[in-house]
Amino acid sequence: MGTEELAHWEIIGTLVWKLVKDAPVHQIKGTPFEAHYVNHGKSPFPHNAGGQAWTAGYIQSKDDPIADLHEDMAAEEKARATYEWLIRVSDDPGVTDTLRFLREREVVHFQRFGETLRIVQEYIDSKKYY
Repeated sequence: MGTEELAHWEIIGTLVWKLVKDAPVHQIKGTPFEAHYVNHGKSPFPHNAGGQAWTAGYIQSKDDPIADLHEDMAAEEKARATYEWLIRVSDDPGVTDTLRFLREREVVHFQRFGETLRIVQEYIDSKKYY
């Protein structure tokens, strides 16, 4: 799933780049994209809507499979919710279709992590660690 999540970044980066690649500077000025443009040009750069760059600090790991799987599931739900909000503000059918695809993948990832959580929990319970 990690590889697919990196592919999601690539899809979003490509989507944004295609939307802005031919935009002249006067169309960028005064838009939410302006802050990105003055720092990165039209180049894709992973950050949130507030301009906070992605860092590995966003990934939590406790060396506890139950805690880590819950963290993974929460991340998938947050991504799904973000795609929901983006779909609501999109007025471009191609963008909306892409966002729907990505949203569905987050749902599938959440389900797979949930299945894994159940399997791991059953294994731990069978060992009766006390």
